[in-house]
Amino acid sequence: MVPLFTNKIRVKEKLIIGRHEIVDLPELGMYNIESKIDTGAETSVLHCEDFEIIEKDGHRFITCHIKPHLEEEEILTLTFPIHRERVVKSSFGQTETRYIFLTKVRMFDQLFDIKLSLRDRSSMSYPMLLGRNFISGKFLVDVSKKRLARNSF
Repeated sequence: MVPLFTNKIRVKEKLIIGRHEIVDLPELGMYNIESKIDTGAETSVLHCEDFEIIEKDGHRFITCHIKPHLEEEEILTLTFPIHRERVVKSSFGQTETRYIFLTKVRMFDQLFDIKLSLRDRSSMSYPMLLGRNFISGKFLVDVSKKRLARNSF
């Protein structure tokens, strides 16, 4: 039997996030991105208008058109090396191939590694979704709160 105090110590090691957070993706030049926390989603996702896969010198890259803020017209064109491909099943039961790339996300004025996939989220309320692969081991989610991880700069 594990003593109850052990769980309390573990809780203090993790940062608490709310159901929605505002994050920065500094390596992409994207700041103040509205993000939904989704413990049911395995992978984190960033909104992308469209993308194409290119091969260069034996390596695969994804070039995408990202709208960092759904209500604004600004579109960034970015190219990333593909970290891996993954077949994902949506909550509607549809399967699709997602291309994963690596970058950094800033929350609580700290940088964290994150694996992101791209998807058209224009019909969603938030351009980014933080899934459980990113959340696990670092954060606890308090669904009664939001915007706890706000960066100071």
